Amino acid sequence: MNRRSLYRRARTPLSLMATATAAAALLATSVAPASAGKGSSSPGRKPTVVLVHGAFADSTSWNGVVKKLKREGYPVVAAANPLRGLSSDAAYLKDLLAGIDGPVVLAGHSYGGAVISSAAHGADNVKALVYIAAFLPAKGESAAELAAKFPGSTLGEALRPVPITLPDGSQGADLYIEQAKFHDQFAADVPENTTELMAVTQRPVTNAALEEGASEPAWKTIPSWVLVATEDLNIPPKTQTYMAERAKAHTVEVRASHAVSVSRPDEVAQLIQKAARSVR
Repeated sequence: MNRRSLYRRARTPLSLMATATAAAALLATSVAPASAGKGSSSPGRKPTVVLVHGAFADSTSWNGVVKKLKREGYPVVAAANPLRGLSSDAAYLKDLLAGIDGPVVLAGHSYGGAVISSAAHGADNVKALVYIAAFLPAKGESAAELAAKFPGSTLGEALRPVPITLPDGSQGADLYIEQAKFHDQFAADVPENTTELMAVTQRPVTNAALEEGASEPAWKTIPSWVLVATEDLNIPPKTQTYMAERAKAHTVEVRASHAVSVSRPDEVAQLIQKAARSVR
C-alpha cells in the first residue's frame, strides 16, 4: 500500500508510590489554570480556553497563541491530544473538559478539529468552538475523506508510515511527515531553524485515527469560528471553506501555511478572543 492510500484510507512498591506522588503533583500543576477560582461566580471571569493540537504537532505548537491569550487574562489549557483514534481521543478530551469549572472556549487545529467536534457534543460547559485550519466533519465523515474531497493536499506523498501493534493486538501504522519534507509541506511560512525542530519532535497520528468516522458533531449546536489558512497543503483551503459554510461558522481567511498557529499567532489569538467575547 503506498503512502497516499495509507493517508486516504489513511518497580518496587516504594518506587511506584514515588512515581504516583510525582505524577499527582504534575497533574495538579497542569490543571491549575483551568481550575483557578473554582466555584467562583464572578461575572467578570473570563472563559477558559482549551487548545487541542492536531497530527504531526504537539501542545508547543500553541505557544505563541498561549502567550497572547494569557496576556489578555484568559485561563488556558493546552491539551495533549493522544492521536490514537478519533473516538478515544475525543473521550480523553471530554474527561479533561469535565474537570474544568466554568465556561470553555474550545479550539482545535487540523485533526484536532475533528476531536473537539466530538468531545464538545453534550459537554454543557463548552460555549464556543474555534477551528484553526481544521476539520469540521459531519457524522460519519473521516479526516482522510475530507482531505481528499477537493484537490490541493500533497500530504499523502510526504508521509512515512511506521507499522505498529495496537493495544488490542491488531496491526496499524503511525504516520509521520518525512523530516526533509516537513518545512515545505507543513510549515512553509515558518523559519527553517524552527521547522527543523518541529520535524524532529512531531507526534505521529495513527492511520486508523484519520480514517475513523466522526460521531454527532457539536458544531451543529454550538457557535463556531473558523480560520481558513489559504496556503495550506494538508487540508485544501476549498475544503476548509466548504466545512465552514456548512457549519454556518464565523469565518476569516489568513494567508498562512497549515502551521498557522506557529506562523500567525496574533491572528489565531484574535479569533479565539472574538469567540470568547461571545460567551456570557
